[in-house]
Amino acid sequence: MKRTLLVINPASGGGKGKKIGAATAELLHKRNLKFHQILENSAASTNHSLNTELSKGDIERIVLVGGDGSVHLIIQKLALTEIQLIVIPAGTGNDFVRAQNLPLNNPAEILNHSFSKPVEAIDLGFAGGEYFADILSTGFDSVVNERANRIKFIRGPMKYNVAIALELPIFKPKIYRFTVDGEPFESKAMLIAVANGSSYGGGMQVCPSASITDGLFDVMILAPVSKIEFLKVFPKVFSGKHITHPAVTIRRCREITIEADAIAYGDGERVGPLPITAKVVPKALLTWHRNP
Repeated sequence: MKRTLLVINPASGGGKGKKIGAATAELLHKRNLKFHQILENSAASTNHSLNTELSKGDIERIVLVGGDGSVHLIIQKLALTEIQLIVIPAGTGNDFVRAQNLPLNNPAEILNHSFSKPVEAIDLGFAGGEYFADILSTGFDSVVNERANRIKFIRGPMKYNVAIALELPIFKPKIYRFTVDGEPFESKAMLIAVANGSSYGGGMQVCPSASITDGLFDVMILAPVSKIEFLKVFPKVFSGKHITHPAVTIRRCREITIEADAIAYGDGERVGPLPITAKVVPKALLTWHRNP
């Protein structure tokens, strides 16, 4: 008998995960679906419990209640397997669910869609020995992430705003060396985003045309601009209108290598220093999505 795992990150969204997890468990009970629940207070404990349950070889699907960090953890286990993933968003960003074009505040609708529609295989990215679902990035946003991770006296999204304010005045663009589907070139840049999904950071449409089902990355490169110009362009990222700015270029590819003295982040998680090669892994994850 195949089993369902309900994995809840109670700390997601500043504590929303626990409440949304309880509501999701009730919805599954109403479907008369038997499931085993994993609710741990740390990623390490969740990882251990996941490994224990998955080693039994009888898991059909995982219903995950959490944010993009939780998705990043789970896809390392489920990529290129036959196990299905249903994500109930409970984080601060929820960009994976945005990429699926599923609702951000309606667990019942997500479950109804997932249990009534055929499962689909979507693409993932692979870089630095890890899979990523949405965006691999380097440059200014990675510097901000590094700074935010060192800020202990502020929690939640506000610490990223503080990190931006601290880093922007001292940030200097770098020269990056790229190899895109075998074609080498150099470019000075402030920010590079390798996009499987279209958004990160809670809806910033960095590559608005990116798709999790087309077998391609969209790569956004932001050339150097003044600090004032950056602050003018930045708000447009939430609508995707930044792509018309002359400093922004977008290319599509299946594989990209990026070289520089910089750090890469995937799905908001630290992947490691450059150089790094990212490849599209087509049809790597069984889940659901709706066309826009």
